[in-house]
Amino acid sequence: MEVDPDHGAANPRRCAACKYLRRRCAPDCVLAPYFPASRPQRYADVHAVFGTSNVTRVLQSLPVQERGRAADTMATEAHWRVQDPVYGCAGIIDRLQEEIRAVQLELASTRARLAMQMQGMTQHATRQGERSPSSPPPPPPLVAPPAAAHTDNNHRVAVHEEGEFLDPDEFLDLNGQL
Repeated sequence: MEVDPDHGAANPRRCAACKYLRRRCAPDCVLAPYFPASRPQRYADVHAVFGTSNVTRVLQSLPVQERGRAADTMATEAHWRVQDPVYGCAGIIDRLQEEIRAVQLELASTRARLAMQMQGMTQHATRQGERSPSSPPPPPPLVAPPAAAHTDNNHRVAVHEEGEFLDPDEFLDLNGQL
């Protein structure tokens, strides 16, 4: 139990929002379940970005079962907005998409080099005729598994024939997904 400085009476532990706002925490405080006193910075970020009245209004407008997710979403967005006031979460998403594109390009390049090496080994073996018993067998061909074309939540999956390598732009269509 804490002593309420305004009233001198003992009251139940106040939530982070009520502590931050220096007010009594009512038993039906809509913010208390989502902003516990043990995480004051979580509420401070949300208050700085969205404001108490907006957060309260949003939470009250939602069904009880969805309020936790909404509070978590607001807290995450507020945290990253405080960390990066210009881009917030969008900056992180953009950086991750750039990393994905870079890895896709590296994968396509590696697959192309492997295909060229495999083709060179096959041509060399053909020119040599039968290989000698002591030479190792050539590695199996590297092919992309056949995939069925389908659309799921605006994501496009292309059909690739055996032996054809995935184009990084087709592998994961990120353009226009934000």
